[in-house]
Amino acid sequence: MDLSPVLVQGLATWWWIALVALFIGLVRLPVVKGYFGELLVRLTARLSLDRETYRQVHNVTLRTRDGTTQVDHVIVSPFGVFVIETKNMGGWIFGGEKEPQWTQKIFRKTFRFQNPLRQNYKHVKAVEEILGVPSDTIHSVVAFMGDSRFKTPMPPNVTKGLGYIRHIKSFQERVFSEEQVRGLVSDLESGRMRPSLETHRNHVSNLKMRADPTAERSCPACGSPMVIRNVRRGARAGQQFWGCSGYPKCRVSQEIG
Repeated sequence: MDLSPVLVQGLATWWWIALVALFIGLVRLPVVKGYFGELLVRLTARLSLDRETYRQVHNVTLRTRDGTTQVDHVIVSPFGVFVIETKNMGGWIFGGEKEPQWTQKIFRKTFRFQNPLRQNYKHVKAVEEILGVPSDTIHSVVAFMGDSRFKTPMPPNVTKGLGYIRHIKSFQERVFSEEQVRGLVSDLESGRMRPSLETHRNHVSNLKMRADPTAERSCPACGSPMVIRNVRRGARAGQQFWGCSGYPKCRVSQEIG
């Protein structure tokens, strides 16, 4: 009896099962989930916002004093500049505007992640420096995608699903002319680092270095060694940061991570 057709059919079935398992495994990776979340924001922004009014620039890597920062999306319009941080997460989300860490709960599992408003603050400041616009014309927006649910009150600029579109459209007062909008987009395009795999790798390397307390680094202002310090008072008391060893003559500081 010839069993080769049965074996071929069995191997084909197992091949498809292996491919499906591989796909599911890849989709669960944080980097892949993040990519799909950013892609969803890009597509929905393109479909929901008029392209002539809202100029979109995505995956913007900018140079900063301590390396680089990577901005998911920047939307430039006559009503202001919107800097969007994307989070593709599920489960229940707990957090406060001033809390350094937020919480994600999926069934009985609990995960902690950086407050995305604080994370986006650095992006906003980098974009503000490149464009040279007043701080009240640039707006931070956090867009949660996926099946997450907010379990604590969130500020208006922390949104879920297409909420970020409604938040952007809520700004109706014109602060830039059409000519200024075109100029800002041009400045952003010329000031960003060229989108490439090498740029992304260098950015990831910078992130790892900033998060490594054993890594040696120099002050970007005076060249003195940077050292780990602790915040002594205020809402961030107890948190660590990089501070210039030349303090108090040099007051440069950098966040860790």
